[in-house]
Formats: sequence, C-alpha cells, structure tokens
Amino acid sequence: MAEQQLELAEKGGKSKKMLFIIIAVVVILAGGGAAAFFLLGSSEEAPAAAETAAPAATDPAAPAMGNAAYVPMPRPFLFNVAGAGRSRLVEIKVQLMVRGEENEITLQKHIPLVEDALLTTFSGASEEKLSTLAGKDELRQVALLNVQNTLQPITGRKVVEKVLFTGFVMQ
Repeated sequence: MAEQQLELAEKGGKSKKMLFIIIAVVVILAGGGAAAFFLLGSSEEAPAAAETAAPAATDPAAPAMGNAAYVPMPRPFLFNVAGAGRSRLVEIKVQLMVRGEENEITLQKHIPLVEDALLTTFSGASEEKLSTLAGKDELRQVALLNVQNTLQPITGRKVVEKVLFTGFVMQ
C-alpha cells in the first residue's frame, strides 16, 4: 500500500513538472510574440514624414515625384558586336525607373518605341566600350538620353528617370 502511494506521488510530481514546463513555454512564446509586435509594428509617423518630404513639382518638364516603379522590358536585348578578332554576342536585360503611376502607364503604352530606341543605342556600342565598367555606365547614360528624347515629343515630359541593367552577358 505504501508502495502504491509512493508511485502515485512520483507520477503526480512528474505531471506537475510537465505542467510547469508547458506553462513556462507558453509564457515565453507569448512574451516573445508581444515583444515582436511592439518592436516591429508600424508607426503612424512614417507616412506623414514621407508626405512632407516630397513637395509637388511645379515645372511640367520635371519628372513627377512619387513612388519609384521599375518597368521591365518584356525580353532581353540580343545583338552582335564586332570585336577585334571575332564577333561577340551580347545580351542585356533592362528595367526602366519611373516616378508615379501615370508615368508607368505611359511607359507601358510606348514599350515598342522604347525597345527600338534601346536596341539602336546598344547595337551602336563597341566591344571596347562594353568591356569596361566606365563604358557600361556611359552606355546606360546614352540609353537614358535616347529614351527620354524619344518619348519627350510624344508625352511632353520626361517619363523615364533611370535605365538599369539587370543582366549583362557578353560572349
């Protein structure tokens, strides 16, 4: 009889220990969740600061201020470049940065015109220019100017703010 009571006491002690462990785990998880909520939660002050930081532009030729949108070209540009010893194949993937939803819609409407301007610019480059970082940066700036000059007469404003190379392979 005494042995049975001793066994029951041991089982009760083990179940109490298990209950305390479960409660401790639940408290720790709840505390961690609450801490994450308060530390990572959004504040109301951030959107107000963003609105005051970007005043509206009064110049119609200036690019519209707004959220940046990156419009990818539907397919990469593939072209050949004559080299010193042999011809090289070049593939460039491009995204264009615009500001505001209106400029994004305008750019998507004129994608074929932009593709033509970019392909004309890229195919006129030399192997030496495409082999150096400075040459790639210069090509990017020339491409930006050509795209802006192509869209300016149609839209009446500068739609594209930047030309970005997201992929560049020369074989």
